[in-house]
This record gives sequence, C-alpha cells and structure tokens, in this order.
Amino acid sequence: MNKAIIGKKLGMTQVFLADGTMVPVTVVQAGPCTVVQKKTVENDGYSAVQLGFEEVAERKLNKPELGHLKKANAANLKYLHEFKLDNADSLEVGAQVTCDVFSAGDFVDVTGVTKGHGFSGVIKRWNQHRLKETHGVGPVHREVGSMGSISTPSRVLPGKNLPGQYGVEQVTVLNLSVVKVDAEKGVLLIKGAIPGAKNSIVYVRNAVKK
Repeated sequence: MNKAIIGKKLGMTQVFLADGTMVPVTVVQAGPCTVVQKKTVENDGYSAVQLGFEEVAERKLNKPELGHLKKANAANLKYLHEFKLDNADSLEVGAQVTCDVFSAGDFVDVTGVTKGHGFSGVIKRWNQHRLKETHGVGPVHREVGSMGSISTPSRVLPGKNLPGQYGVEQVTVLNLSVVKVDAEKGVLLIKGAIPGAKNSIVYVRNAVKK
C-alpha cells in the first residue's frame, strides 16, 4: 500500500538503538493532513488524492483557495500537494492522514527544496580547486579557469561549470529508513539528512525503488 504525508523539517538530532548504536535522525512534523480532493480515473484519468497541511488565517489565502477548501469542508490550509496512491479510493474527502500511517523500519523517499546560497562561485557551487598561488597565475585564484580552446570550437561548450545561482532546487532523497514514529507528538524520526532548511516543507512517501 502506498503511503504519503506532508511534513515540516524541524531539525536533526540523534537516537540510540537497543544495541547502543547511535543513529543521526531528522525530526519531521508529519501531518495531520486533510484529504482536500480526490482524483478518479472516471473524471480525471488517474487516481490520486490532494492533501492539505498547516492551518493559517483566512486572510492569507486567496478566494480560489478558500473556495476550493470550502468545497471540501476543510480548514484554511496553507500547503496543498497531490499524491498518486494505490489506496486513493479508500480515502474520502475530509479524512485525516497522520504520521502513524508509517511505522518504524519503513523506507521512504523525502522531497524538499534545498537551502539557498545565492550567487556562488565555482569553488562553492561545483567543488572546484583554486588556481596555483604562484607568480604569473593571479590576480584571481578562485576563477573558473580555462573556458576551452581558442579557434575550435570558438565557443564555450554546454555543461561548463560556471558561477551562478546555487541551491533552491527540488531534491528527492531515496530509501531513507524511518527509525521511530511518535504518534503522540506527530513526528517521524528519519535516518540521515533530508533536503531543506529548518521549518521547510517536505513530502514523505513510501520508497518507490525499495
């Protein structure tokens, strides 16, 4: 059965297993999410559910969003995301999805938006080396370096590592294991690091390649 939920990255900590092994984990506030809309094969050509997460003030939503949520008889939810699930037919509009859909030992894929680093040079962005700090090399030692040959092909080839915007990209980390599920606090402890800064929104679903 497919499982998915919207969550918020709270930060990282560590836990100790029964055998004393220390495991670094990311704490994710997972849900509760409300089923806002159902997509069916008959009406939309595919089966999916749209989940909503985190209540906000009414003034922070526009009229189309308010009308969409009112139709589902849902609260004013800030984040909406659609998941294709095998069991979408069993979820009704208005149903609550909580973190206990997952259990310890599950493998999940986590999608988030990476931290932004602004306009960055090639050393930070692509992990390139500096030029030699010797006579005749300067005055800049952190520059791109050679851009290619002169007359042939007389252009910079595609794929050249250059300075530019670094970060703020959607990234999915595959096959992370759920170490613990705390249903009382509504959090998942996921082994390892996941994309995004603290308090950023992440999408957790069961691993597709495991």
